[in-house]
Amino acid sequence: MENHEFLKTAVVFLLATVVAVPLTKRFRLGAVLGYLLAGVAIGPSALGLVADTEGVAAISDFGVVLMLFVIGLELSPSRLWVMRRAVFGSGSLQVVVCATALGAVGYLLFGLTWKAAVIVGGSLALSSTAFGLQILAERKEAGSVYGRQAFAILLFQDLAAIPLIAAVPLLGAGAAKGAHPVDLMGVLQVVGVIVAVIVGGRVVLRHVFRFVARAKSVEVFTATALLVVMGTAWLMEIAGVSTTLGAFLAGLLLADSEYRHELESNIEPFKGLLLGLFFVSVGMSVDLALLASKPLLVLGMVGLLLAVKAFLIWPLGRVVGSLTNGDSLRLAAILASGGEFAFVLLNLALQNRLINGSQRNLMVMAISLSMAFTPLLVIAASKIVNEKAKKPDREFDEIQVDAPRVIIAGFGRMGQIVARLLRAQGIQFVALESSVEQVETSRRFGGTSLFFGDPARPEMLRAAQADKAEVFVLATDDPEANIRTARLVRRQYPHLKIVSRARNRQHVFRLMDIGVEEPVRETFHSSLKMTRQVLQSLGFSEDVARARVERFRKHDEQLLRSQYLVYDDEAALVQSSKDALVDLQQLFEADSAEERERAN
Repeated sequence: MENHEFLKTAVVFLLATVVAVPLTKRFRLGAVLGYLLAGVAIGPSALGLVADTEGVAAISDFGVVLMLFVIGLELSPSRLWVMRRAVFGSGSLQVVVCATALGAVGYLLFGLTWKAAVIVGGSLALSSTAFGLQILAERKEAGSVYGRQAFAILLFQDLAAIPLIAAVPLLGAGAAKGAHPVDLMGVLQVVGVIVAVIVGGRVVLRHVFRFVARAKSVEVFTATALLVVMGTAWLMEIAGVSTTLGAFLAGLLLADSEYRHELESNIEPFKGLLLGLFFVSVGMSVDLALLASKPLLVLGMVGLLLAVKAFLIWPLGRVVGSLTNGDSLRLAAILASGGEFAFVLLNLALQNRLINGSQRNLMVMAISLSMAFTPLLVIAASKIVNEKAKKPDREFDEIQVDAPRVIIAGFGRMGQIVARLLRAQGIQFVALESSVEQVETSRRFGGTSLFFGDPARPEMLRAAQADKAEVFVLATDDPEANIRTARLVRRQYPHLKIVSRARNRQHVFRLMDIGVEEPVRETFHSSLKMTRQVLQSLGFSEDVARARVERFRKHDEQLLRSQYLVYDDEAALVQSSKDALVDLQQLFEADSAEERERAN
């Protein structure tokens, strides 16, 4: 019977996920919201298909443990040292400020004791590491400026959960479930286990993986990786420390090892599956009956939590993190919700009689809903930032220069090189750039012919005296903006010779449709230079390497022009690429034969 129930639960989970996640991703709401909705649907508050929410939560928590292990793998100790200001500066300030504000709200508005307010404020100040990093990964923004800042703060929050967990018995009544104050021996035990993990990991782990790697068995290597994660987490749990800290330490100790990438690839499938299960379990914990009976109170608590944290995190990003307004708004959206550690802290607070069951249930409900709203908040913040980007923060510059011979649209990497060469030769030009930050940065280096303005606007082109110019350089890095500007210039100033940057072959074809004769592919020539160096490193002479690359360049440019005639026919495009490869191979074979004849 138990086996039957297990299979039924597994089928329900998979079916709900297969239905909900593709739907939310189709509407660009992200996979996290899909997992949450799936959990709500199958949980006891809705269809009741899965009743054992505690059992599911116990298994799913391991997904968070694996995620922290992978984070540790990606952070070498040297990189952590480089990030110390962001982690311990921004992170500590965010936790202290948010915990103080939320604790004060609980004390003044909800009648909590000062001891309960300390724990509740600290628990609500923590955000969801699982949600935050998953959303950043989905949106490919983990490497952005605000993404790195969010990661640093989330990392400190995971560390801050440890003293908060230790503080609950100290502040509690100490009578419930045999809770005891933390004594000196307990503190020494925690410190000893952490030191043992660090020292043992440094001395033992690499030798263990080196021994296992000799077996050349992927299954054994994966099992060893899981053993390290689970064993370290288990030791931390025995010592009364966060299991996620143990997993993070294990990953950190292996970050510099030669097995790092293999470990990451072996753990990744388990992490993704169990993280999905974690998000589903959070959705299952949503108590729809409580929401129906006290909708104003629950939604009010959710709104208050999100508003207080967002209001405090936004200026933190601006002042401490040196982020732009837009990035600070995105940071606030990612970190405004509650987090998974709050569930642990609130359960401990209930056991130690700091809060009652009703208060705990209300806060768990508010935290769960705040996590569910996070993907929507991130989408809303991005839309606000994007809309604001379309409307400049200041008026466009007034252009007052002599009639230029060249107009440069876009003053990024490519536009700056063109401008430097023109300036060195005394050729008059006007550069238009739609990014305020780029304009201000470039002007520090003497960009007197650079103006803030949108080159796709007719009034800016008139002000730049496009009617008197000879050449229009399109160096913007946005292909769509590039196409719009090219159309406008071709229509209003047909005499201008357009020299345009192109992202890829499809972009080239669209520019050629407009009448741009020779679009410049932005990575083509640099790739050819790299290939020439590769050939020389493989033993080809400099002359032969140069000749082969030149042969490829001419052949590819001919292919590009022939493919332009059929670029809207995918079958013809694919066939032309195959034929061109055969032709190129034959040309290289003929070149090789000719070189051998000359050598003889």
